[in-house]
Amino acid sequence: MLTNSMKKNDSRARLLIYTVSVVVFAAVALMSRFKLNIDPGFNVHIFALINAVINSLVTVLLIAGLISVRQKKFKLHKQIMLAAIVMSVLFLVSYIGHHLLAGETRFGDSNHDGLLSDAELAQVGSLRMIYYVILFTHIPLAAIILPFILFTAYRALIGEYDQHKKLVRITWPVWFYVAVTGVVVYWMISPYYQ
Repeated sequence: MLTNSMKKNDSRARLLIYTVSVVVFAAVALMSRFKLNIDPGFNVHIFALINAVINSLVTVLLIAGLISVRQKKFKLHKQIMLAAIVMSVLFLVSYIGHHLLAGETRFGDSNHDGLLSDAELAQVGSLRMIYYVILFTHIPLAAIILPFILFTAYRALIGEYDQHKKLVRITWPVWFYVAVTGVVVYWMISPYYQ
């Protein structure tokens, strides 16, 4: 096992983790109500592509982290998981940028008028239901995973590996699902970007 990277201070860690989680959640929730009407001079949907790439990298890092810990390569595991956290922070910045600049895109809206005609609905068929099932599982899990990730990392950084392992059993599969479905959501919605 590794030596502690941080000194234990549960009350301070709890306050910091909850504060960060609430601020991020509030920022994302409020952001959905606003769209900046500016022309940045480039296709703002590049942020969505960046998000998909980052989610793909996080997926790979999560798998690599799992493999490294099973091989008892704890230092490598720590580096990989911290990289996954950094990538997730970059994702958040890009995600907020995309939604502030691009606004909402409706699945199936091929003429980009913000409305779905009967012809557009017929064209996408049952794929629309599949998209929304994935999206409506992805969004709430993405919203709640952040404090789990932070508490899981904190427990490892202070050397409480038994508690870390218990949290990982919840955190890893949910984080993995969120990362994978983030890529799937992008792949499905990207044809409807204007």
